This record gives sequence, C-alpha cells and structure tokens, in this order.
Amino acid sequence: MTNAVLIGRTAELAALVSAALRPPAVLVLEGEAGTGKTRLAAELLARPELAGARVLAARCRPQREPFPCGVVVEALRDAGKYLPSAPSPGPLTGVLARHLPELAQLLPPAPEPLGDRRAEAHRFFRAVRELLDLLGPLVLVLEDLQWADDGSRRLLRFLMGDLPAGTVLLVSHRPEDVPGGLPLGRAHRPAPGSSTTLVRLGPLEPDGVRQLASALLGEPGVSDAFAARLHDRTAGIPFVVEEVVRALPVPVTEGALDTIEPPTLVREAIVERLGSLPLVARRIAEAAAVLAEPAPVELLTAVAGLGATRGRQALVLALERAVLVGAAECRYGFRHDFARRAAYGTIPGPVRQELHRRAVRALAGRRPEPWLRLAEHSRQAGNAADALRYGEAAADRAIDAGDPATAIGLLRALLAGPELEPSDVDRLAAKLASVAANGVSQAEVVATLEGLLSGDRLSGRLSAEIRLSLGLLLARQAGGLEAARTEIEVALPGLGHRPDLAGRAMAVLAQPWIGATPLRAHLPWLDRVDGLIATAADARLRLTLMANNIPSRLHIGDPRAWAALDAAPVSAESAEEQRQLARLYCNAADAGAWTGHHRRARGLLERGMQLAADAGTPYVVSTARTTGVHIDWLSGAWAGLDERARALLAEYRDLLPVSSELSLVLGLLASARGAWDRAAACFAVTGVDRPENAFTPVVVAAHGGIAGMLLAQEAAEAAAAEAARGLELIRTKGVWAWSGELVPAAVVAFCRTGRVSEARDVLAELDRETRDLAAPMARTVLTEGRGIVAAHDGDVAGAAGLFDEARVRYERLSAPYPAALAAERRARCRFEAGDVAAAGEFGDLADAFAALGATRDAARCRHTFRSTGATAPSRRGRRGYGDELSPRERDVARLLTDGHTNREIAEVLFLSRRTVEQHVANVLRKLKVRSRGDLVGVRTG
Repeated sequence: MTNAVLIGRTAELAALVSAALRPPAVLVLEGEAGTGKTRLAAELLARPELAGARVLAARCRPQREPFPCGVVVEALRDAGKYLPSAPSPGPLTGVLARHLPELAQLLPPAPEPLGDRRAEAHRFFRAVRELLDLLGPLVLVLEDLQWADDGSRRLLRFLMGDLPAGTVLLVSHRPEDVPGGLPLGRAHRPAPGSSTTLVRLGPLEPDGVRQLASALLGEPGVSDAFAARLHDRTAGIPFVVEEVVRALPVPVTEGALDTIEPPTLVREAIVERLGSLPLVARRIAEAAAVLAEPAPVELLTAVAGLGATRGRQALVLALERAVLVGAAECRYGFRHDFARRAAYGTIPGPVRQELHRRAVRALAGRRPEPWLRLAEHSRQAGNAADALRYGEAAADRAIDAGDPATAIGLLRALLAGPELEPSDVDRLAAKLASVAANGVSQAEVVATLEGLLSGDRLSGRLSAEIRLSLGLLLARQAGGLEAARTEIEVALPGLGHRPDLAGRAMAVLAQPWIGATPLRAHLPWLDRVDGLIATAADARLRLTLMANNIPSRLHIGDPRAWAALDAAPVSAESAEEQRQLARLYCNAADAGAWTGHHRRARGLLERGMQLAADAGTPYVVSTARTTGVHIDWLSGAWAGLDERARALLAEYRDLLPVSSELSLVLGLLASARGAWDRAAACFAVTGVDRPENAFTPVVVAAHGGIAGMLLAQEAAEAAAAEAARGLELIRTKGVWAWSGELVPAAVVAFCRTGRVSEARDVLAELDRETRDLAAPMARTVLTEGRGIVAAHDGDVAGAAGLFDEARVRYERLSAPYPAALAAERRARCRFEAGDVAAAGEFGDLADAFAALGATRDAARCRHTFRSTGATAPSRRGRRGYGDELSPRERDVARLLTDGHTNREIAEVLFLSRRTVEQHVANVLRKLKVRSRGDLVGVRTG
C-alpha cells in the first residue's frame, strides 16, 4: 500500500499557484471535511515557483475555550527562524513579545499599555501586520477557520483589508461547519492591489476515485466497476477513499467493500458529530442510519417516533451540524455509506430493533411495495415470518424483472435461515436452482446447493431436481466438469416425475465439447434428445432441448444440423421461450465459429445477443460476448480486441466456458505479436493440462497455438510433442471438425522433425473423418496441410497451387489471418525454389499482417523482403509521426510493457540490436517516461 497522491486537482492547483505568484493575495480553500484541502495546500507549498518564500502555518482547533487570536499567534511562533535575516523590527512589534515569548529576545521592548482594550487590540493587529511585512516574501497558511475564535476572525479581516505587499494568505474552511457560510464572520473585500482567489474542492468523480485507489494500492489495473462501487460507498471524498482502501484486505476482491467495517478515523469522526447533536436531532440521525438510504422528512420523523414539527426541527439541526445532508427530491441521509454504517453501529440493540419495527410500519402499504427493504427491516426487527414473506416477494420481483443476481442473493439469504419449514426450503431451493441457470454468480449458489444436498432439509422428491441444477452449475466452473457429469448422471433416475428436467439432463450429457469423453458416448444421448424434441408438446421444452442439441450436432459437423436450425422458430411466445431461443442462436454461433462458418456465426450471434439482452439472461450474454471475441479473432477484427478480451476476462473470470475461451484468444493474439511469455501464460489456463475438466475445442486450439509459438521460436521437437498431445485428444474425442488451429502447426512440426509419414497420416485421417461433414475449416486446413507436405517434398508447383487454393478458401470463410499465412507459404515456397518474382510479395504480405496487428508475422515478412535484396517503391509524402509512436515503435512498446529485453525484441521483430535501442529511446521519449518500468499501465496504442 503506497501513500496517496494528489488526484483530480490539477486545475485547482494551477489556480492557486497563479494567484500565489502575484502577492499580495488571499487564497481561500473551501471544501467539506476530507476533500483534500490540507494536501492541496501542501502541494502548493512544494511547488518550485514558491521555493524562495518563507512559510508560517497553523490550524484552528475545536477547543471549548479558544485562545484569542490563537491560530495567528500559533503560526507566528515559528517566525524566529526567519527574523535574524529580516530587517530590524520596529518599536511597534514589541507589542507581540507578551503573546509570543518565543520571539521576545528578537523583538524590541514592549511599549507601555494604552489602558484601552480596543486600542490595545488595534495596536496588536498593526504589530502583526508589520511583522508579516518584515518576513516577506511570506506564505501564511491558516487551516480550518470554521473553528477560529472571534479574535482571529477580526485580525484576519484587518489583515485582508491591507495585506503586506509580499504576503500570500492561504486560509481553508469547511462550509458545512461555518454558520451563515462566512468563515470570517462577515464578508470582506480585497484591498486595492491585492486579489482574492476562492477554490472550492468537491468530491472526486469515479475516474478520480479509480486513479486514487490505483495509486494507493500500487495497482494500475483497478477496474472501472470496482471504482464505481468505491465511489458510491464513499461519495468520492478523498479522505474516506483513502481510509477505506487502506482497510481493504490484500489481495483486494470485488466483494471486499461489502465486508469491511467503517475505518477507525471515519467512525470516530461520525461519533464525534453525533455527540454534538441534541437528543431529538440524534433520533433523526439514528432513523436515517436504520433506513439506509435517503428518505423524505415524513418517513424520517415516523421512524424516529417524532411529531411533524419536532421532526422537521430535529432534521434542520442534523443538517446544520453536517451529520445529515440533503439529497435529490427532498430526501435526506448520510453523506456516504461508511458514515451511515458507523452511525448505525452506535445505536443500542433494543433501540435499533424498535427503529426497524417502525420502519416496517412506515413502509408497509406503499406502492410499489418496497419488498426488499421490508424484508431487511423485518429481519433486523426479529420478525422471521415477515422477513421470509417480504424477501420471497422481492426475489420474485427480481426474477420477473430479469435481475437474477439480486434474486439469487435474496434466495440464498432466505435459505440460510435455520427456522424454515421443510416446505419453505423446497420452494426456495427450487426457485434458486431455476434462476441460477440464467445468472453469472455461480460459486455461491453451488455452495448453497451442496449444503442442501448434504443435509436433510430437502424432500427426497426435490433432491434429484436440485442435484441436476448443481450439475449444470458445476459445468461452468473450473475443475467442475467431471463432477458435473457425475451429479447429472446420479440425478437422472430420480427425474421420472419431471420429463422436462430429464430431457435437460440428457441434453447436457449429449454435449460433445465437455471434457475428454469420446463422441461415441455422446451420440446415444444426442439421439434420445432428438426423439424428445420430435415428440415434445410443450414449446418451451422443445426450444430448451433444441438450444442444446442443434449446436451439439453443429459442433461435430453434422450436415443435418443447419437444416434443423433453419427450421427452428424465429420468435417466442413468452419470456422463457425467448431465453431459450437466445440460447439456441448464441450456442449455434459458437459452434459455427469453431467449425468455420464465420459469417453465419456472426449473424446468429447478433440475433441471439438481442434476444438475450431483452430476456434478461446474463449467463447467455456472457458466453455470447465471448463468442463475439472469438469471431473477431477468426475474422481479423483485432483492433482493440486484446483490451476487450481482458475486460471480459476480469468480469467473468469464474465462468469456465468464458474464461478459457478468452484466455485462448489472448494467447493467440500474444503469439501473433511475439509476446511469448504472455502467450504461454494465457494458454496455460485454457485447460491443456486437464482436458477432462476443460472445454475440448478450446484445449485443441490451445495445443495448436502452443505448437505454433514453439515453431516460431525454432523449437520444432517441442512443437511436435505439443501437437501430438492435441491430436491424441482429438482422436480420443473423435471430433475432427475442431482441428483448424492444430493441424497446420502439427504438419509443419512433423515435417521439420523428419516425421513426414506422421504428417501424411494425420492428413489422411483428417480427410477420412471430415469428408462428409459440414466442417469447412477442417477441409481448408486439410488443403493447407497437403501444401506443407508437398513443399517439404520439393513439389513446388503442387505446393503453390494447394497454398493458393487454401488462401482462397480461407478468404471465403472470412479468415484473413490464416489466408495471409497461406499466401506467405506460397510465396516462400516459390522464392526458395528460385522464383525471384515472388520476392516482391513479402512486402505486401508484411503490410497485410501489420494491418491485422500480427506484429511477429509482419516483421518476419519484412525481414525476408529485405534479405531478398528487393526494393520497395518510393513512398513520397510519407507521413512523419512527430510525438506519436510510429507503427514499429508501437510494436517495440508493446514488447517493452511485457518485460522483453532488447535482445528478445530484436529476435521477435527481426531487427538489429542497435535499431531496437533507437526505437526504445524514441518510445521512452515520446511517452514521457524515464525507464522501462514506468511503461507499466501506459497505453501504447
């Protein structure tokens, strides 16, 4: 945890610096407690522009018996360090010796008393002004004027009316604690020749909160979602943000803000303010703490147990003392949630319980019924029956509104109650299992369902249904696929009374992309589910089963599946049917992406995403957004893809189908850019080491990505071993339609290591297994693979023809990256056979790869182009980049942020070490950073 830095105050600091450089000047800093007035003052004093100024500073204290002119006298006590180098003090300054014994030896003798209190005060004021004049250039900083005594206010008004020429007076105050909003007791006007600058500090915006949290945690990647929640809980007040962030457990989790207690300093400040309130105003504050959200005066007074008139008076007092603040629409509450929770903690238990009872009475009967608030107040009041009734009603409303996350939280909280009747447990568990299928918060639900199944709270009839739901949820978690299949198989015999759920169980067992179970084990289930679809009278059940089975058949390349999809309904009659239709289209889009139907997959995805968003199915939305990232990778839409994939991964890290596919895309992107370490780390979390608990097409593609990366690093033996692992999984599974990322790398690796016969066997097997399938990607890589073998055999004409055929096929599939790779193979094959005309193609290929964002491939083609001795046509008018990074510098910057050395960058980009050194220097200069380490978190374009 690092010390805080000044965030979001650039304009305010600039205004203060500008005014301070033109003395005499009065600078007024205004802002509620915790907005950073002291820190801003410190930043001002640290500015090099004020390096020659002397500084005296003091702050007012909330004392019961203030010392007259106390804050000014306290500041002047340090003047002794400047007086020896100042002009000799005049006789008038001797008046100060009695007030400032620390300076007595440096001041003239005190003059005789005047015998008039007002005259003595005036002479004292003049002496202070004269001393300030002697000490100039001087910055006098007086903080927290809301607690200043009357003498200090009068003295400051006097000084401001005729401020010494070399003096800058900086004062700060909290407007909420200043009666009438006038920190000096009355208005003042600047004297001729001087200026007054007022700077108001408000709370930080969410982005400012994010920056402050990042600085405190030393983590540049604080998410916008976490920052928004932190802003909401702290109202953006910097002091509260700092205290809350310092109280967070390490490592910081998204839910940490819900569990930490109010920080000590925040709690002490609230307790102090509450203690300053009269009893009647404290009752209003306690009512606000119990209600937990801004409320109108009528509700506050009802919960506080006050009459209308006394309630309004009490609220005014609480507002004047800044315990409560006004919110929109004549509602009142605490400034931020941690203040409210701190106040709530001061209420004795019996009093708190009674306040919650009053809240239930005051809120009951309102329209629309605030079920959620009523449930919580009933629980806190000790009324379990009402808490259950209201809580279930709130969950039902959330379900109807398409908000499964809220419904899940409510139902889990209700099921945690030990006093529930068995019928209540069954009913709530069934609702939880049903709604969890559409949500994305899975781990907590799994724990709840496992707890119910391990005890005796569920009826035997319901256990099988809950076990099925548990299996469906486990299938979405890392390491849960084997357990999921076991739970579903155990549940299936007990679902005879629910043929719809039995059909769903069979449909999941039929899914071929789960784990390492052979396709032959899935096929009987696929056939049984097809039979159920054909005979199902219920439209919702039929759509539910179709949403699983049609995509399953598309995945294995079944040519009949596209006709079945075309025959599916295009609209839904109910919200649930719409959810299932959304699943059907989104799942079909995913299958199309894996098997080579890229264009059709995008159209299906767009249709499914619209249906999913309208129907309120967050889980379907999460998988569909991931499919969109995968399609963007396949179709070459790489601009910003890395950032989008990372953002989704942060949002859905706990969902295995989502996280593994996103990690695959991130690994493939990193590999195409030569970021080997990052690519390896991404591939490692796709499930390659545990295929039985992973999603098979992702794992197969990851093996291909790893093999391709190893080939680029000239590690052919390791690449061949990696490819063999992927091929073993495909053979075990029996689904060759997923071989698009794997086969080209496998064939190259086998040819480079002298295992050409294995390469031919793989291609023969691929041909045999996909000949009758609707798997265009597999058939296209078959053509490319044959070209690789032909090139290895020296058949230049045959290889060139096959590579060109593969390129055309890839382009038809909307797969520009493998199309460019096939074109490069064709050019390289021809050039190595002596066709010098092919040399010029490498320059165009470099441009094509660069346009995609394939840094490594572009660099390789440029290197080949240079090594052939070919010359590029003159590009007159070529743009200069000025302070912007050039494309090559952006490539270098990306590799620098990944921690690559100059040598490694040179190898990746096929450049000389000296050239890389020049690019690195330019990158650091243009991005205005001093070292490589400072590049972390800097956008490099």
